[in-house]
Amino acid sequence: MAQHRAAPGRSHPSPVPLPTPRAGRPHLAPLDGLRGLAVAAVLLFHAGYLRGGFLGVDLFFVLSGFLITGLLLAETRRAGGIDLAAFWARRARRLLPALVVMGVATLLLAWVFGSPSLLAFALDDAPWAAAQAVNWHFIAEQVGYWNASDTRLFSHLWSIAVEWQFYLAWPVVVLLAGRGRHGERRVASLAVVGACVSLALMIMFDTAVDTTRVYEGTDTRAFSLLLGAAVATRPVRAGFARVPRQAADLLCAVLACGLVASWALTDGQHAPGLFQGGMFLHSLVAAVLIATLAAVPDGRTGRALGSVVPRRLGELSYGLYLWHWPVYLLLPADVLGFGGPPRTAVLIALSLAAAALSKKLVEDPVRFRARWATSRRGLAVLGATALVAAAVWAAIPQPTLGAGSVDVHRLMEP
Repeated sequence: MAQHRAAPGRSHPSPVPLPTPRAGRPHLAPLDGLRGLAVAAVLLFHAGYLRGGFLGVDLFFVLSGFLITGLLLAETRRAGGIDLAAFWARRARRLLPALVVMGVATLLLAWVFGSPSLLAFALDDAPWAAAQAVNWHFIAEQVGYWNASDTRLFSHLWSIAVEWQFYLAWPVVVLLAGRGRHGERRVASLAVVGACVSLALMIMFDTAVDTTRVYEGTDTRAFSLLLGAAVATRPVRAGFARVPRQAADLLCAVLACGLVASWALTDGQHAPGLFQGGMFLHSLVAAVLIATLAAVPDGRTGRALGSVVPRRLGELSYGLYLWHWPVYLLLPADVLGFGGPPRTAVLIALSLAAAALSKKLVEDPVRFRARWATSRRGLAVLGATALVAAAVWAAIPQPTLGAGSVDVHRLMEP
């Protein structure tokens, strides 16, 4: 993420945590491994070492579309419908606590240690981040993503906002279309059609000098989520299940290597054809890989992706994603006193430590229903946390910006 002026291809993939499979639904460790690889690419990309690492956003989106749609369809088959309120409550319980803690801590750290411009923009962006609409805020304010996000501590939350908006709309579509004998076929068809419309919108809007509109727009990025949704349906998964095991395992290896190669070879946002179908092709490859891994999770490729290091990194990916961007911005080379690989190692270590603490102290207690996180206690804690977050935001004074308040964090070196 450092080297802001020299790395215009920077981006914020979104490792939103995958939903936990319920009883009777096997947990697919290779998918955690895929998230681990993607978040590692993001960390290296933001440090200026992997210019195509921003493509990990598509992998995260495809994974979320696949897992979420699988859960929604399973509930439809089991119960004949979807409890939308319960679904949204589960997503909120999984995602919001860590997000709120990170947001409050980042505001306080920016107040104490950050430059005036960093703090001012953070205070301006925080309400939009809380409303899960920060992507449209940046688009409306014409905040150039590729040349201005290094001034915004919450700029990485655009992709989480896209996923939240998908979580609000797509379950309603599955509820209406997924019932009956041919329900899953209808869901698959709608997902494919929606993905094609999203691609058409990306191509249509890719006319401006700055590509922020197509990169952060929910409509222009929906194809990744919808391709993942399409391959989660029974008719599509049945097709992948018929592929011979050895051929499927080989296909997984080829596709996984292809994704990694695309991250290494893509030269930032100006890569030829990126917004004219290249990003769509990347998402399609990711969708085929995920569906094939789901068919042969115990193959050689599945075992490699599900091994300890990528799997553990994937399990930390949400907290790691939330924390690494503020850590990178608040600790430039002139603050640490050194740059280059040593600085990158320190920043990654701090981000990993913050992610581990977030998982242990915040995410897991809520996820596994600690006593303070259940029933009325949980509602009381949620309400109190929201009040504290709002109070912190309101209490921090707006900084006075002058000619000398230019953000020195633009000078960061990897």
